[in-house]
Amino acid sequence: MKSRRRGALLGLAIGDALGAAVEFQPPGSFQPVTGYRDGGPHGLAKGEWTDDTSLALALADSIATAGWDLNDQASRYVDWWQTGKYSVNGHCFDMGFATRSALARFVATRNAQTSGDRSERASGNGSIMRLAPVPIRFGSLYAGHLAEYSKLAAESSWPTHPSEQCVSACRYLATLLAALIHGEPREDILSPDWPRLRQLNAIQPLHPLIQEIAEGSFRRKPPDAIRGTGWVVNSLEAALWAFHAAESFEEAVLKGVNLGDDADTTGAVCGQLAGAYWGETGIPEPLRSGLARRDMLENALARIGVV
Repeated sequence: MKSRRRGALLGLAIGDALGAAVEFQPPGSFQPVTGYRDGGPHGLAKGEWTDDTSLALALADSIATAGWDLNDQASRYVDWWQTGKYSVNGHCFDMGFATRSALARFVATRNAQTSGDRSERASGNGSIMRLAPVPIRFGSLYAGHLAEYSKLAAESSWPTHPSEQCVSACRYLATLLAALIHGEPREDILSPDWPRLRQLNAIQPLHPLIQEIAEGSFRRKPPDAIRGTGWVVNSLEAALWAFHAAESFEEAVLKGVNLGDDADTTGAVCGQLAGAYWGETGIPEPLRSGLARRDMLENALARIGVV
């Protein structure tokens, strides 16, 4: 379980770093990613990661320091935005529109419960990409206290992405991640008949578009219909498509990032799933050793209780 908990955060960062060099590029327009490469829209070095990992580190820091406090979480996201804290290179260089708008509102109101845009048009993937610290720290609630655990996953989305699509995506992804960390078989948890999915819907029904994913849309669609875009629905579906039949961590995340478009976030979401499934020990050593600022990730893991 320790290896799988660690794998969830390391997988997030690795998927992010693999996709960073081809972020915003249309699918099929670039040489397929086979390992870390430099360049991309932010001019990063090999193994460097983007806002996905930065915000996950900020969330982990908040959980370690404040327990569960949405205003504290938002304050740390603001620290990243305004000072470059939690960034791989000390600068905030990649930020989604919904996140920027929400954090600007938080600075003005100091209320993370109302800072995000709840409209469906603001349903980006910015909250699922940073989610790993929630199942790593609170996944023990999954087995006996699913309602409480689901509430934490939902609330983690509120400061920046409170639309029902985003909140539902966080609830579903967090439940999958906790199940994987607990060692449940992949084929069981991705089944539309998974008992935990029924329990999750009994607590509060998932958004219909997220429910469609949970019922297996990622299996039924042809590969050319899978899009790794910034919309939370496409992003989650793409990550599950890359993960569900892969035979290794590396195969899963590379399938995800090679979809292009929002490649770093598809990689980060898929990396959380793949890391929670195969564990740190299932991640190839070159991907682990080539990851930039590994010290920041190790510090975050230690602070949320995974050493």
